[in-house]
Amino acid sequence: MSKEWPLWEIFIRGQHGMAHRHVGSLHAPDAEMAIKNARDVYTRRKEGLSIWVVESAKITAADPSDKESLYEPSESKVYRHPTFFDIPEEVGKM
Repeated sequence: MSKEWPLWEIFIRGQHGMAHRHVGSLHAPDAEMAIKNARDVYTRRKEGLSIWVVESAKITAADPSDKESLYEPSESKVYRHPTFFDIPEEVGKM
């Protein structure tokens, strides 16, 4: 039986960014400690506004070999592309 703490994936939202981005991984016994450790390891220079932690074992990923069946249907939904919409200037950055 392994006594190793679970692995957590760390996502940080930067000072000037709108989205979180993956910055690394670390081991911690629980989510609360993972956030505290992530703060100490990944935001030492006050780079972040928000921290997300996700236990690596809880992540489910698509198989790259399923790429065609997974993404091919999007080609027939061109109305989803933002090129069809005019965004007013007053809306700003989305």
